[in-house]
Amino acid sequence: MTTTTIAQRSGATPSAPMSTPCASPAEAAAHFAAKLAFATDVSDVHAALAAGADDFVLLDSRSRAAWEQGHVPGAVHLPSAEIPRRAAELLDVNVPVVTYCWGPGCDGAARAALALARLGYRVKEMIGGIEYWLREGFAVQTASGAVRRAADPLTAPVSGGLATAAARTVEFEAVGDGAVCDLTGPSCGC
Repeated sequence: MTTTTIAQRSGATPSAPMSTPCASPAEAAAHFAAKLAFATDVSDVHAALAAGADDFVLLDSRSRAAWEQGHVPGAVHLPSAEIPRRAAELLDVNVPVVTYCWGPGCDGAARAALALARLGYRVKEMIGGIEYWLREGFAVQTASGAVRRAADPLTAPVSGGLATAAARTVEFEAVGDGAVCDLTGPSCGC
């Protein structure tokens, strides 16, 4: 059952956002509950890890080179291609797994989650991946220790607000060199 908008009841042309009527509250609740059953975000994962949560395992599905470049502290490294062979030795099938890869332009976390689900694991994808982890200003582990960059004001509140967005974006692009997934070759490793 869908609802009608005021514009539709009055005969006026609805705005672009309302050109397709909203779902009923029950349909919306079912949709968003299902969506959240498959995904979580970097802020929720960060807060859970900071609080010492032990009800999930965070899995980095990127290549060895990507892992060494920087990964979420406490994550388990298991590249997607190795999941069928190594999941049982690294993961408990009774503990849910949250997967991540490079970011929104990479489907490596979804492919890792699919491979794990096919093996009987309960899984979620951390939307945004390592890119949004970094953009929110959270630390990553590297060979030289923990590294934290300034939060991107387009993804997290920062001193100076959006007025500093242009400067921070340029800075992020410069330090993020190589931290992109080209999806066409072995550099991604997802």
